[in-house]
Amino acid sequence: MGEKEQEVREALKDVIDPELGFNVVDIGLIYGITVEEGKVEIVMTMTTPGCPATSYLQNGVRERALAVTGIREADVQVVWMPPWTPEMMSEEAKRYFGWAV
Repeated sequence: MGEKEQEVREALKDVIDPELGFNVVDIGLIYGITVEEGKVEIVMTMTTPGCPATSYLQNGVRERALAVTGIREADVQVVWMPPWTPEMMSEEAKRYFGWAV
């Protein structure tokens, strides 16, 4: 992962899932980040297809990505494949939710 992609990933940790109370990166909702010439493309998912916070989270991810210096355009795509599972969470998130020892 390049430096700008990592910078965007860190910025996205400010986006907190309102139902889970944890950031979208560590929950495992961010599947991919690609930056080219000031444009970032982000592929993400939700924990369930019927998630009522989908628009909220998608907009939050877009706004935080655009706040990164040098990013002028952000495309955030929500996908359902592969489906999200708790195994996608970081170790920190798993500990927070009591799923890791």
